[in-house]
Amino acid sequence: MKFHEAIKLPSIAHYALRYVLPAAAVAACVLVLAAVSLPGRVPLPLLLMTNTADGVGGDTSGCDIFKGEWVPDMAREPPPYTGESCPVIHGHYDCMRYGRPDLGYVRWRWRPDGGCEMRRFDAARFLAAMRGRSVAFVGDSLVCLLSRAERPAPWTNGSYAYRFERHGLTVAAFWSPFLVRAVETDPDGPTGSGSGLWSLHLDEPDAGWAAHVGAFDYDVVSAGSWFYRPSMFYDRRGRLVGCNTCLSPNVTDLTLRYSLRMAFRSALRAATGARRRGGRGARTVIVRTISPSHYENGTWNGDGDCLRKRPARRGEWELNAMEKDMHRIQVEEFAAAAAAEGETARKRGKEAARMLLMDATEAMAQRPDAHPSKHRLWQPDKFKVSRDCVHWCLPGAMDACNDMLFHMLIG
Repeated sequence: MKFHEAIKLPSIAHYALRYVLPAAAVAACVLVLAAVSLPGRVPLPLLLMTNTADGVGGDTSGCDIFKGEWVPDMAREPPPYTGESCPVIHGHYDCMRYGRPDLGYVRWRWRPDGGCEMRRFDAARFLAAMRGRSVAFVGDSLVCLLSRAERPAPWTNGSYAYRFERHGLTVAAFWSPFLVRAVETDPDGPTGSGSGLWSLHLDEPDAGWAAHVGAFDYDVVSAGSWFYRPSMFYDRRGRLVGCNTCLSPNVTDLTLRYSLRMAFRSALRAATGARRRGGRGARTVIVRTISPSHYENGTWNGDGDCLRKRPARRGEWELNAMEKDMHRIQVEEFAAAAAAEGETARKRGKEAARMLLMDATEAMAQRPDAHPSKHRLWQPDKFKVSRDCVHWCLPGAMDACNDMLFHMLIG
């Protein structure tokens, strides 16, 4: 069954970039969230979100939901979902199914600084707030959380669309790992490691999502470790301008810093600049920052592993130099795109797209305990390492990103 035949989608906002497990140890989450605007609700204009201690909502001072620490959550029994209750969890993330003996990694919650508590994702409240609307989010875990309030259809692993009929809500997703047009030119890569060699056309947003961006009211853009892969960089005229670890003596190695920055720049330009369909007003663009890997005592393609049984304390886990640069680039490109959008809107007399930053990096950096390691579905032809410290067990730490998003949009 083809995607468009699987489910009848509403006429608005029904596509999203979907993260799918890559064929090598380094990977990235690339996503777009779409939803119609909530009537009568002023979109949040700031990066700081607030709550009172009881998690219901309060004043706008002193609570940055992106700065904090993980605290024990022993009351969470049983886990919010499993591979049995939510069969859309891919085997790459289903740590319970593949033998992880402990459940400690699900018994932590993210507590922001400032004496506030971030309310857990409330599926019933979210569905009620989005009743009759079309929303596209990324990630199996969101579908799993929503399914606690209503079972979607079709309920099949690998489907790109889920319809919550009782609430008139559609969740849909598709995949674009580099945000821009990318072609794998050599599956073995320049070193024969099987990591692939890619041609990245950094001025061309991937048509797979860019062609539909006008249907979005909310776009969440994120990308990361796919950019580690060896790649050749091309400009809008098709000229080779550099590479990342291509090992070519006649090509300048600009490193992944260049490709990540240019890809984000192109994606955010497309997200903010696309013409709105149906005259529904300006969209909201949300940038989600990187989630680091947690290999210890070796490298991803050597003896590295992630065997910790509890979160790291604040400041205990240090991002490596490249991860710091990647985070910095994402924040800088977000700020530049916001400034450019505001100036363009002023000159043209139009409403500017709203821009928000979901800076989840600090929270995810503190979770070296929440990766699959060896407890996952293995496909040696696609993933040639024995320990996975890049992806995340579901349920687990990644659900905090759904809590953050819930707080940002519903509060």
